[in-house]
Amino acid sequence: MSRTPLLSLLTLGLCLTLVMASCIPQSPMATIAPESQATQGLPTAFPEVKPSPTSEPLKLTDGLGRIVTLPAPAKRIVSMAPSNTEILFAIGAGGQVIGRDEFSDFPAESKNLPSIGGGFGDYNNEAIVQLQPDLVLAAEINSPEQVKALEDLELTVFLLANPTTLAELYDNLLLVGQMTGQEAKAAELVETLQQREAAVVDKLSAVSGRPRVFYELDNTDPSAPWTAGPETFIDTLISMAGGDNVAGNLDGQYVQLSLEALLVEDPQVMLLGDAAYGVTPGSVGERPGWEAISAVRDGRVYPFDDNLVSRPGPRLVDGLEALAKLLHPELFEQ
Repeated sequence: MSRTPLLSLLTLGLCLTLVMASCIPQSPMATIAPESQATQGLPTAFPEVKPSPTSEPLKLTDGLGRIVTLPAPAKRIVSMAPSNTEILFAIGAGGQVIGRDEFSDFPAESKNLPSIGGGFGDYNNEAIVQLQPDLVLAAEINSPEQVKALEDLELTVFLLANPTTLAELYDNLLLVGQMTGQEAKAAELVETLQQREAAVVDKLSAVSGRPRVFYELDNTDPSAPWTAGPETFIDTLISMAGGDNVAGNLDGQYVQLSLEALLVEDPQVMLLGDAAYGVTPGSVGERPGWEAISAVRDGRVYPFDDNLVSRPGPRLVDGLEALAKLLHPELFEQ
């Protein structure tokens, strides 16, 4: 796969900003990473629940401030973003999804659905029309122009706004539950996620020290790799997991850090969001000058599944749990 750093970073990416992007402006390495060893054993699939009928039309405000009307809960849904696909399957609406964007790959069964494109923003509108959806679920990686083009084809399009907090994520789950007739399942899922979040927060309440963390998104230029700054879910979840993002005080959501800057910050933990592209703790140690960084010297460089922190769906809580275990393993040994 091509690893053009900024092009992929700014397309499949725009989704994780804290204005926070739904598929955070991702590095070329941020969208299709497989599950890492750090996250094995965490929940992956969700059961299906049949949609519940309703007699009243739904009038809901989307992320563009438009009122979108559904005469009944949607039964034929096209998802235009990986985060939307994950949400739909998580709330039990997977059987109602009839098409997905090219990068939707979780849960595994979603890959069996027809693809409507989406690589570098190039969607196949004709294929979407042929699927005859009663709802096209867009995200903030989809431009207002793309939404209008689909509406001009007489399709019902709802753009799901990017959450900036876990609380807003939970609101999105309940909102999609309304649109799909899966209110009960969505509410059940939200309650479970809130309990898991609270359990992590409770465990971390006794933490006295916060390790300095460097999260690598793209090492195409190993002398100045890309990382996530403020107003991203990566930054937020690192903080929630009891760490301090060394790029958290910089200007810009996605920035490059030089080796000189990293030596000054001296992170104690390094997370490889680009691990799916062959970057390993060993290869990091072979970079000239990197052996002086505490995380490298102390063996605290870990591969990490970037999808858990770059897609604003239910697996963000998986990401929080995985981060907390890596940053404070002593609290999760039992």
